[in-house]
Amino acid sequence: MSARSACRVAIVTGAGSGIGRAIAIQLAEDRFASVVLDLDAPAAQSVADEISARGLEGIAFGGVDVSDRAQVNAAVQRVRTEVGPPLVLVNNAGIPGFKEFLSITDEKWNRIMEVNLNGPFYFAQAVVPDMIEAGWGRIVNISSSSAQSGQPYMVHYVTSKAGLIGFTKALALELGPKGITVNTIPPGFVDTPMLRESERRGLLGRSVEENAKLTPVRRAGTAEDIAHACSFLVSEGAGYITGQVIGVNGGRNT
Repeated sequence: MSARSACRVAIVTGAGSGIGRAIAIQLAEDRFASVVLDLDAPAAQSVADEISARGLEGIAFGGVDVSDRAQVNAAVQRVRTEVGPPLVLVNNAGIPGFKEFLSITDEKWNRIMEVNLNGPFYFAQAVVPDMIEAGWGRIVNISSSSAQSGQPYMVHYVTSKAGLIGFTKALALELGPKGITVNTIPPGFVDTPMLRESERRGLLGRSVEENAKLTPVRRAGTAEDIAHACSFLVSEGAGYITGQVIGVNGGRNT
């Protein structure tokens, strides 16, 4: 895409599937220029094509490793040049980890931190100057309800997502005076491949469907549930909400 967008530009990382895909589509429906960013280039293009088929603005940026600062900076510069200054950032990209605590190697620990925690740090540093210049910005970090409740066999993953909650709170205080809000959504019991992997490993105690019956709203969450919450947090109507942990979990965590 060579022409700069007339819409506000939103970057959604890890947008090639699942929750990220739903968020990218929702923000396009909200009339943002939705940048679909993912390590998987064909997946990113597929989601962008899906958005474009709806007559909305979706732009694929594939092959970007969020754990590589040079790649992050290059991607944001491309967005800035080809689409427009990014004023919305949704840090959704993440990887899971399922290991007994004593089996977690330095390599596995570091990789989880690089993607789940360093990635949001790199992207925020790359886009905040544009937000400061505009006097307006929205950052939403997708954490995890496991950071609130804990989860066995996921110490490295839970630690990374808990760090993202702390990152959100501290950054919100610093950027609030500049017109930028920073919030986090910790999804809980959303029917994703990660939840199904937990089910397969017996970490849920019972099936997804059986657990859903015990959830106050009596169902598992969907990617669209997260997308709707994100849509609100990046809207003008959420300008007085910052530094908050907005749980979307059907009432499982309160």
